[in-house]
Amino acid sequence: MIGVLATLAADLSRAKRTRQDKEHNTRRQLYADYLAALARTRNNLRLAARSAHTRRTSPQGHRAFKEGNAYELRYQVALISPAPVIEASTAAFRALRDLRDLIEEGALHTDHSYLDLRDNWEERFAELRTAMRETSTTRAPHRRS
Repeated sequence: MIGVLATLAADLSRAKRTRQDKEHNTRRQLYADYLAALARTRNNLRLAARSAHTRRTSPQGHRAFKEGNAYELRYQVALISPAPVIEASTAAFRALRDLRDLIEEGALHTDHSYLDLRDNWEERFAELRTAMRETSTTRAPHRRS
């Protein structure tokens, strides 16, 4: 009886560890995909801000967001992340959206308002990376259903 219970306990422990490892790897991959989407969106916005045609208020910013896929991944991050990552994600996303709106109004990459919002975006993006790194290096405690 003791042998059976010990084997059962070991199997349960192994299954729990396997599930936690899978959740950890899924979260880490989603974080990487989301950061890449934000960076892709930011790069597209940078190109729009450098365009001589931007002064004519164009939808380049909205196109950059659509092509970047950040919206969809942002919601996935919000579903599986702890509060510090969600808060940092929201702040970074809003900073990027503010930059988009300014570009849509015709700002160029040399304008002071653009430079200020760009710096704000970079700070929020760094905070997001830090929050993600902190939660991806530690395993989340087991959640009870």
